Amino acid sequence: MTTALLLVDAQRGMLEAPRPVPAHVEVRRALESLLARAREAGVFVVFVQNDGPLGDPDEPHTSGWDLAFPVASSELVFRKTVPDAFSNAGLGASLDAGQVDQVVVAGMQSNYCVSATCRGALHHGLKVILASGAHATYDEGESAETISARVEEELGRDGVRIIPADEIGF
Repeated sequence: MTTALLLVDAQRGMLEAPRPVPAHVEVRRALESLLARAREAGVFVVFVQNDGPLGDPDEPHTSGWDLAFPVASSELVFRKTVPDAFSNAGLGASLDAGQVDQVVVAGMQSNYCVSATCRGALHHGLKVILASGAHATYDEGESAETISARVEEELGRDGVRIIPADEIGF
């Protein structure tokens, strides 16, 4: 089995001041750990970067749009303007070319891009693992923690494996 790590929208606007997600400290640590372990194992690493509209924290070429982690020369970056990262045909084509059959998904936001990308990966025929504790969102009528937990339950019913981030091996 060939695995890839997909870091979805791990951008400065959501992980750093002035308006990070509520769980930004814990999630950043989990993302850093996943990324380090994937790199050490030589796993295919893909960053997905959201291009938000004018005035949004992730408006292209603003500080909030920048990726929160440096990209190594062997790693890929795919940009998107809609929640599902697989809307960028290059992502699926690159995973296919690398003979990837499983993805570990982590990043932002649980109820939008993380959820849509997990479903996009399933639709693409991939096995999907969601790294619990390595994805987050903002409060929206209920706590971000509650929203993220609900997303895990829904994705689990759809066939996504939910594994605590610190238990994921590459």
